[in-house]
Amino acid sequence: MNKKLRSFICFVLIVTISISAVSIVFARKPDRGPLEKIVFIHHRKDYVKPPWAGGPGGPDDDGEEGYYKLLGAKWRETPVSYVINPTNPDGLSREFITEAIFLSAEEWDANTTTELFYDTYTVDYSASWDTVTPDYQNELVFGDYDQDGVIAVCIVWGYFRGASGKGQIVEFDIMFDTDFAWGDADVLGNMVVDLQNIATHELGHGVGLADLYNDVASEETMYGYSGYGETKKRTLYLGDVVGIQELYGSVE
Repeated sequence: MNKKLRSFICFVLIVTISISAVSIVFARKPDRGPLEKIVFIHHRKDYVKPPWAGGPGGPDDDGEEGYYKLLGAKWRETPVSYVINPTNPDGLSREFITEAIFLSAEEWDANTTTELFYDTYTVDYSASWDTVTPDYQNELVFGDYDQDGVIAVCIVWGYFRGASGKGQIVEFDIMFDTDFAWGDADVLGNMVVDLQNIATHELGHGVGLADLYNDVASEETMYGYSGYGETKKRTLYLGDVVGIQELYGSVE
């Protein structure tokens, strides 16, 4: 075999091996880690900060752009659907509950370029809160949580251990604790916990934001405490907007 032929064969082999290696790299799926859940417990304002809770996260220590924390995961395919079970002990109508939750979802949509939630939802009186395994439905229900002082709980299911910025949410489940009286605080004031107020906060977990516990962040929707009569969480504050836009895009 002459020298030119040997050189040509070597060149072909090198190119073939290189292409094969590139193909393997592109075919390999990123390591997302195991499917896990994060549980967010929304306490009544006079309850102490959980010992594991850190301070607020955010771009500026002085809070000029607000405060926020990210879960390290987000939805990779949007918009997402959600299911509402309106069964409740307070006699709230199906229409009131679905409108309050719909407005809460739309508040997040209005502050990013991504449509996060479908404009329609499903009402299912058999929908349940998933605590053991996900069923890949995003469900909002009323129920009795077995801990005092808990207004609501949100479980977010997803892959949280992958490469930085590559985490993926696959489901959220929200329960409004029936230890509290629910309703419209614009009408009933301090007699009720405002459903739209709390639903907006909990849906923030559902799209990738964590709780804030430092009182300097008390104006944020994602501040982890609430109480009877509060309505300010219905509307996103500075850090809430910065956080959701970091995840899903800015509104021009």
